[in-house]
Amino acid sequence: MSTAAGRPPRHSGAPIMTSRPPRTPADKPAAYDRALGWLARREHSRSELRTKLARGGHAADEAAAALEALEAGALQSDARFAGALARSRAGQGYGPRRIVAELRSHGIADAAVRDALAEVDVDWLASARRQLQRQYGRTPARSAQERARRAAFLLRRGFDGPTVGALTRADAGSDDDSFD
Repeated sequence: MSTAAGRPPRHSGAPIMTSRPPRTPADKPAAYDRALGWLARREHSRSELRTKLARGGHAADEAAAALEALEAGALQSDARFAGALARSRAGQGYGPRRIVAELRSHGIADAAVRDALAEVDVDWLASARRQLQRQYGRTPARSAQERARRAAFLLRRGFDGPTVGALTRADAGSDDDSFD
């Protein structure tokens, strides 16, 4: 059977498999190998790997042993993950509060969060100013409502109150050169 152009039809009518058959325990990769594969692509927190392994059907004790082995071999490190994520988010223009919240959501301990934020060399005021310019241009806010909108934008990006206040106060009594 062929079409007018001499090509075979696009669909023969046979059922198309849309998913793979379920894995059996014999062909499921070991937890260590699976986690190592994820780590080869990008850094992961221990908590994130534990969740992924559980979703993949690995027993909790098998996952824990794999995570211990990865950490012992320096292949997985929450401190390294925290530093990489903090640098990445700071480079994307997020503030310290947003970065801290994201690190905590990944199960990173408070001490590692503090260390990661301390190693990021960022002038938060300058970063917030750049985000304002990117979003609103160099035009200063003309009303209290506009200043409030800009302050809310910076707060959503994770900048702290004093930083936001300094920029909105400067914007309140400034001219067009305020962002230079």
